[in-house]
Amino acid sequence: MPDLDPARSFAVFVDRATIALPPEPRFGVDTPRLNDLTLTPRPSGLSPAQIRRFPHLREYRAFDVPDMSDKSLSDLLRGPLAACGTGVQIAGVLDDLYREAADAELGPVIDEDGVRLSVWAPTARDVALELGDEVLPMTRDDLTGVWYATGDPTWIGRFYRYRVEVWHPAVGEVVTTGVTDPYSVSLAVGSTHSQLIDLSDPDLMPPGWDALVKPPAVAPARSQIAEVSVRDFSILDATVPPADRGTYLAFTHPDTAGMRHLRSLAEAGLTHVHLLPVNDFAGVPDRRADRAEPRCDLASLPPDSAEQQRAIAEVAGRDGYNWGYDPWHWTVPEGSYATDPDGPARIRELRAAIAALNGIGLRVVLDVVYNHTVADGLDRFSVLDRIVPGYYHRRLADGATADSTCCANTAPEHMMMGKLVIDSLLVWARHYRVDGFRFDLMGHHPRANILEARIRLDHVHDSGKDLLLYGEGWDFGEVAGDARFAQATQLNMAGTGIATFNDRLRDAARGGGAFAEDPGTRGFATGLGADTPLAVHDQIKVGLAGGLAAYRFTAHDGVERSGAEIGYHGRPGGYAAAPGETINYVDAHDNEILYDAMAFKLPRETAAEDRARMQVLALALVVLSQGAGFVALGSERLRSKSLDRNSYDSGDWFNQIRWDPADGNGFGIGLPPAAENAAKWEFARPLLADPALVPGPEVIATAAERYRELLRIRTGSPVFGLPTAEQVQRRVSFPLGGPGEQPGVIVMCLDGTGLDDRWTRHVVVFNALAEPVAVPLAGELRLHPVLIDSADPVLRTASPGCVPPRSVAVFVGTGT
Repeated sequence: MPDLDPARSFAVFVDRATIALPPEPRFGVDTPRLNDLTLTPRPSGLSPAQIRRFPHLREYRAFDVPDMSDKSLSDLLRGPLAACGTGVQIAGVLDDLYREAADAELGPVIDEDGVRLSVWAPTARDVALELGDEVLPMTRDDLTGVWYATGDPTWIGRFYRYRVEVWHPAVGEVVTTGVTDPYSVSLAVGSTHSQLIDLSDPDLMPPGWDALVKPPAVAPARSQIAEVSVRDFSILDATVPPADRGTYLAFTHPDTAGMRHLRSLAEAGLTHVHLLPVNDFAGVPDRRADRAEPRCDLASLPPDSAEQQRAIAEVAGRDGYNWGYDPWHWTVPEGSYATDPDGPARIRELRAAIAALNGIGLRVVLDVVYNHTVADGLDRFSVLDRIVPGYYHRRLADGATADSTCCANTAPEHMMMGKLVIDSLLVWARHYRVDGFRFDLMGHHPRANILEARIRLDHVHDSGKDLLLYGEGWDFGEVAGDARFAQATQLNMAGTGIATFNDRLRDAARGGGAFAEDPGTRGFATGLGADTPLAVHDQIKVGLAGGLAAYRFTAHDGVERSGAEIGYHGRPGGYAAAPGETINYVDAHDNEILYDAMAFKLPRETAAEDRARMQVLALALVVLSQGAGFVALGSERLRSKSLDRNSYDSGDWFNQIRWDPADGNGFGIGLPPAAENAAKWEFARPLLADPALVPGPEVIATAAERYRELLRIRTGSPVFGLPTAEQVQRRVSFPLGGPGEQPGVIVMCLDGTGLDDRWTRHVVVFNALAEPVAVPLAGELRLHPVLIDSADPVLRTASPGCVPPRSVAVFVGTGT
């Protein structure tokens, strides 16, 4: 163990009565003290209640803190703390002392009584309000630790910051810093100041906002979601007015290439558009004039050149591109997506985009990133940690900020961070009328925090229960295995109605995993064909059945097993309690997009038409499965990112959707950025140099229409998207399963008796082989009407006796 460093904080102030210290004897426990207070060792250790609240401190030694008044404790917490030779973590005691703050109304409040600004800063020595050129005193509420100032309506529209004087452990001294409001609802350009705005002001509402008619509510298990970045959607769309490309307003032009495409998907059965983060983030300058552009003609360079990525890397962080997973202010629309980032135009324009998407029949999901901030301490991008140092972020044993999420991890298990998450969600739901939320790295949230969000959103307005909630239920980092709280992970969210992404189906379909070293590892839909292990069939079937833990079927060994008994890297393959609790997908914004994954995996000589068929086959596993389906927008059009596996800061060049097929699909536009992809350049270079891997316009158009056909098939019958596990067990089967099943061919039967007015049977045949197959099925079946005039001519004559290669065929019947 290293020598004691007073700048590190091994001690934990659990509550007003208890200090906890690691079990190592090196801390000076012979004369245990907290500053000048004598601590009393507690031989029994932490109480059961304390261990339930802080399970990671189970083995810590406990020390009793002398009883003191609220004022004395408050004063103590507003200065430096040391216990037994080390610094002190204070989140627990702040939650204990200021528990009434959970009900405080923070940020800007405008009502008939005037204007009120409030900020929770319990450890601050003083807080003042910087309102324009004025500096106004704020009043401290000793019960809650909230500082507030009141004014009249003339304050509305003015910019402000808080001037906070606080002892900061990052520098070991008292600092005074001007900081924006963590509850900001509007910002100045560059996020330098918060703006006091009334979100109910009619001037901030686009035409028709009050009368906005929402698309019909969609049950989670019936949802089909397409994910897209605001900038990707339109930055290269020549049919969008130049001033609106890459902005919210691009969605308001109904006759652009992008909006026509979205409308066609909505008419076919797409139900939701999932927008990558649209809250204020740090990675892009707000004003176009302040952004840098690559200094060379990228299009003129060879398809396997490293020069494109080099030119983009030179301006990364200063150009117009970032996914937005570097949150700065959680409840303000991102300024770089607005035509005017200085003030409230961004509010009106995001609302206009939401209304426009609703107007073509699509509900809108926001991607929210509450699990980390872009910075902490006194960094210029830090907000929370300059107001209550050491509170809002999760601390490791030595007091350092955890960063397993990639940046400074927040701590929603702390009362006021959890409250901030809920309060922010309510603003988006109430004032922007969004239709759902996707939680980034949801497994880093407590399950209780996400469940509270569900309850509060249910009651935010009359249709709150229709809001779709889902997230990444990954289990990793310092919180893994419920180390600090019951996490919102895949297994823990079963039975809650909140969905998680199903990596089991993804990996079985694609091959390998999210972090596989060999990009050529094949899966069911990426070229395994007749070599597909039947155990992979089992994983696919669990996914097709909605990822249900209890779903039973005949496994590859001939034994009837449940989804939970099908293994996945030592975990259950099926984990959900209801089909609406899984998001089935084969690609998303991160990792290689589907076309690029297939480029790595399929034989080089695979014809463009067959690549497209395999892509549609993979997408069919998503669209025709039970549970919600999810796709990265553009995958239905064979979108590529030139093999970039992590394009978060790769510029428009690698990310933009090419709506004109004459521009290609994005493949072969240069080696992907070295920072994330250099290890795979040896695999990538010969692929990118091969012009045969760039699909022609007719191949792109056929793939897109085949995806629409799948959506029409799904939408046309209630057997797709069944609501309960009981229904799935009763109606979904795999009749050819067992040790004799043909590798590379999966047959799924869906029983519509008493449910579907037209057909009692749907039979779906997924043929991943390079040759046609015949499937032995009893009863009279005919090709689904949608496929009789399929965009792919080989499907028009498909029958159970001849299912075309590399394709999915759907048959219907009225018999058993």
